[in-house]
Amino acid sequence: MASSLVPPPSTSFFHTKKDLNLSAFSSSSSSSQRCHKHVSKKICCSVAAPQQTQRQPSTTGSVKTAMTMTEKIMARASEKAQVRPGDNIWTNVDILMTHDVCGPGSIGIFKKEFGEDAKVWDREKVVIIPDHYIFTSDERANRNVDILRDFCNEQDIKYFYDIKDLSNFKVNPDYKGVCHIALAQEGHCRPGEVLLGTDSHTCTAGAFGQFATGIGNTDAGFVLGAGKLLLKVPPTLRFVMDGEMPNYLLAKDLILQIIGEITVAGATYKSMEFVGSTVESLNMEERMTLCNMVVEAGGKNGVIPPDSVTYKYLEGKTSVPYESVYSDQQARFLSEYRFDVTKLEPLVAKPHSPDNRALARECKDVKINRVYIGSCTGGKTEDFMAAAKVFLASGKKVKVPTFLVPATQKVWMDVYSLPVPGSGGKTCSQIFEEAGCDTPASPSCGACLGGPKDTYARMNEPQASSLLLSQHFVCVSTTNRNFPGRMGHREGEIYLASPYTAAASALTGYVTDPREFLQ
Repeated sequence: MASSLVPPPSTSFFHTKKDLNLSAFSSSSSSSQRCHKHVSKKICCSVAAPQQTQRQPSTTGSVKTAMTMTEKIMARASEKAQVRPGDNIWTNVDILMTHDVCGPGSIGIFKKEFGEDAKVWDREKVVIIPDHYIFTSDERANRNVDILRDFCNEQDIKYFYDIKDLSNFKVNPDYKGVCHIALAQEGHCRPGEVLLGTDSHTCTAGAFGQFATGIGNTDAGFVLGAGKLLLKVPPTLRFVMDGEMPNYLLAKDLILQIIGEITVAGATYKSMEFVGSTVESLNMEERMTLCNMVVEAGGKNGVIPPDSVTYKYLEGKTSVPYESVYSDQQARFLSEYRFDVTKLEPLVAKPHSPDNRALARECKDVKINRVYIGSCTGGKTEDFMAAAKVFLASGKKVKVPTFLVPATQKVWMDVYSLPVPGSGGKTCSQIFEEAGCDTPASPSCGACLGGPKDTYARMNEPQASSLLLSQHFVCVSTTNRNFPGRMGHREGEIYLASPYTAAASALTGYVTDPREFLQ
């Protein structure tokens, strides 16, 4: 159940708790309506922070103020003892990432403002990853990569993951694939650091306990020259998720539940901190899925406290020293949401908004014509393992074209080499082939952002047939956005779902609850 929040006065901080019974919401009503219709049976309290009396520093010394994870990271990066939500601070940047879509514009601004012969502030802190419009014959898209290459050669950028031969990605040892997954795999994501990127889903890296957020080309051009950026400290929303994760749910279901609850504007310029026994049980790739979609709720960043799972993942990936931070016990959160994950069911986000939440089983009559498994949200190794698990359990063939786009070269290799648990040694690729899926494509962002018309699996103009137009454009996708035109044609209808739900839907030709095959 949920309790409605009373907005706190601007003169004090409030810590408000929400206890959410996840099975109690009817997906037919809007998120804002649900918040006001259901009143919590548990005690909800709002406690104002105690006022501090003015005393002379000479007699009291410094006063330590409790801070959240995000506040601590930003305080360190701004060389301040403490910061508060709303503070505008010059923030030192640990890593700046850009890619082929926004890189050329950022480079142009850098050269215009700092000079044609200017050097970047630190050649080892700039990471450039072509990934969006790669495997295409579009001359402008290819020119963007050329611009990145020229700049990296000129600046002697240490971390440029180049691709030269588009006919066979495997002969490009430097090429990685989707920037957000490559950043993690190549050891650029470290606890306690500040990572900025010219992509809204840079927030993915918050899974490592760092402040990671997307910025625009102008800001990136400034960071290239100065190594710092003026940022406003966001207040923090805390999401406490407890309970053993049911075997038919994935992190995608959790974040779709949250976005459906608070809406696409519910975390505007706020930090979203995820804690609880459920979060602690997630592997790093699932944690990345959680943080990846905070921007779909308007969030400035997402963050998860680092632990042994984090440190295990980082082993052998980085030699750069880092320092983890954690929210103080008395840290002030704008609000706190509590979830009993055991009561959640598989979810989808219906067209055309990520907060248009519905139970998968409520959409069983929605006929689809394609499934897409890929992107920074749903194209990781664990995502393909999950899809393979559903195909393996069913023993059936897909009824609609099912497109598979691994996020990176490493993921592509995993798809072809790692055995799927319980399969008798079969790999994902073998299971996908037996199920009748398309051959896994070259690693990239693929059709997630639409791209040029020859982009693999892009939703283009429908072919003439007796089927209704809408039947050509209904896709269940593991991506992160379902706005009109997002994956190509503006009349396309995209249902966002977990890899479990996407695979189950491929097997039936309708939006399908994966429990039909997993239980």
